[in-house]
Amino acid sequence: MELSWLNWLYTAVAQVITWIHQAYSSFLDPNSGLTWALTIITLTVLMRLLIFPLFLKQMRSSKKMQELAPKVQEIRKRYKNDKQRMNQEVMALYQGQGANPLGGCLPVVAQFPIFISMFTVLNAMAHGQLKFGMTQQLVDSARAAHIFGAPLPATFWSSDAQLAAFGANPIQTKIVLAIFVAVSSLTTFLTVRQSVTRSMAQMPDNPMAQQQKILMYISPLFAIFSLNFPLGLILYWVTTNLWTLGQQHWFYSRNPAPVADAKGNMVTPEPKPGLLGKAKKAPEPEEPPAPAPKMVRQQPTRQPRSKRTGSKKS
Repeated sequence: MELSWLNWLYTAVAQVITWIHQAYSSFLDPNSGLTWALTIITLTVLMRLLIFPLFLKQMRSSKKMQELAPKVQEIRKRYKNDKQRMNQEVMALYQGQGANPLGGCLPVVAQFPIFISMFTVLNAMAHGQLKFGMTQQLVDSARAAHIFGAPLPATFWSSDAQLAAFGANPIQTKIVLAIFVAVSSLTTFLTVRQSVTRSMAQMPDNPMAQQQKILMYISPLFAIFSLNFPLGLILYWVTTNLWTLGQQHWFYSRNPAPVADAKGNMVTPEPKPGLLGKAKKAPEPEEPPAPAPKMVRQQPTRQPRSKRTGSKKS
């Protein structure tokens, strides 16, 4: 799936891979699976940091739309017999409040060229092709790397002869790849479930709720297509799913979903403290020191004159 108009991006990704690999090779074996796993994970993190502003824009747009949900429901009830007018009023409401229904697509659209670039570059490495400015040394290093005994360029459908050329055990390789695909499927499901669960909690009467549930359970099946992907690309997909899970949890915990109060108004509850906040509890106020007991000076009792020391009877 090589698109000529993305050659500049393929070259950029290959160059970043080269730099990251060189950095890790300064203190690790350049041909080891650990070095290449760290290279792919680091590349994934850098890519996700690059599109992090788009993620924030997506989340803020989604939050804005959730706050407008009661008004949208009113418009749908008012114009339920006039679909065209209903859509016009809903869009006018969104535009007036600065909400973008398509804002949630931005991170997905941004990730697609990156995913294609990763696939193209790793696929070229797998076939020993010197493209996009990659050197023979880099390609040979990638083809020699094994993660848990499975070659980095191998796919689940690689023939025994191809795996033998990489010096790998076919059965072990297929088991490792099957586990990675299963983890990819699970993380895909958890990522979609996290988003859908929040959406349904905020809009229980959402007409798209059933479709969202179906999407939640169908999405893991798309991971089956990763059986055709090199191990390095599956590792990239697992890493980006884990990043998304953590990123969404971080945002959701600091931006609780708006809820309706007793009067029907949408209010945002206070965010729950995160793990770091729980660990760093506010110090309890110190109790003021107890006041020192007041010293009461006791006056000596006056003794009778006859008992005083040194006194004499007259």
